[in-house]
Amino acid sequence: MTRRFAIASALAAGTGACASAPRAETAEVRSGDARIAVRTLGEGAPVLLIPSLARGAEDFDALASALAGNGFQVILPDPRGIGGSSGPEPASLADLADDAAAVIDQVAHGAPVDVVGHAFGQRVARMLAARHPAKVRNLVLLAAGGRVPMPEDVRQSLVLSVSQGAAPDAERLSALQHVFFARGQDARVWLSGWTPDAARTQSAATQATCVDEWWGGGAAPVLVVQALEDPIAPPENAEALAREFGERVRVVRLPHASHAILPEQPEAVAVVVTAYLNGLRDPLVLQRLVDETVQAPAFGAR
Repeated sequence: MTRRFAIASALAAGTGACASAPRAETAEVRSGDARIAVRTLGEGAPVLLIPSLARGAEDFDALASALAGNGFQVILPDPRGIGGSSGPEPASLADLADDAAAVIDQVAHGAPVDVVGHAFGQRVARMLAARHPAKVRNLVLLAAGGRVPMPEDVRQSLVLSVSQGAAPDAERLSALQHVFFARGQDARVWLSGWTPDAARTQSAATQATCVDEWWGGGAAPVLVVQALEDPIAPPENAEALAREFGERVRVVRLPHASHAILPEQPEAVAVVVTAYLNGLRDPLVLQRLVDETVQAPAFGAR
């Protein structure tokens, strides 16, 4: 192991078994007519986590614990319409980005924050960085779609996946496996946790927003964690970002993962995100961290 890789591993390794668990706190943030329920965890440099389509911030619990254990203050807002958050239907992604900006102002006291967005959340993260560049220090994009259109069968499986309570679990499980989970990963962990009404309003906000408004993500440095089996956000999106923005963008490739990157490869995601936010920028070392940490799935899983 090289000295550089050893240092990167230590940065991402956590605080050890003897460390006490960080205490979570809750708050409500006002953003215009919206009320955003926020959890915070840990102390240190602030990191804002924005979840996927129709899902709440609890999807980030494993990553949040890892970051808090490594000296970050983790900020976990639920989007309006999910959990304890409420407000008018967003007219565009700008409304949701402004909610995130209000959270930064009121929880991080306006200081620049690192922002991690997953799937739909990375669109909001990039819109946040485009509209409020002074508030965003670094961007981490998990499942970074946007330019490459999804095939019709993928779109249909996505719609079926989020329809909790409106379709049989067996049909939804098949759809989840098709578009959210890599071969051998167990899609049953995401049968629950969806808010279908939020899926409708968030999708409408996406359709109402030109991709060019948020694609570049302002001027912040960017890490893309690209799942290699993701049909919703295929690797061509990450490649397009890297071509367009050059050294500003770092891309790491994550095997054995699809669009549901967080439950599929939680350890690898935590290691590479923690290392990046601690200042590691060497793409070869970042990739090696992923390759050394990624877990092969149990291929007996459905």
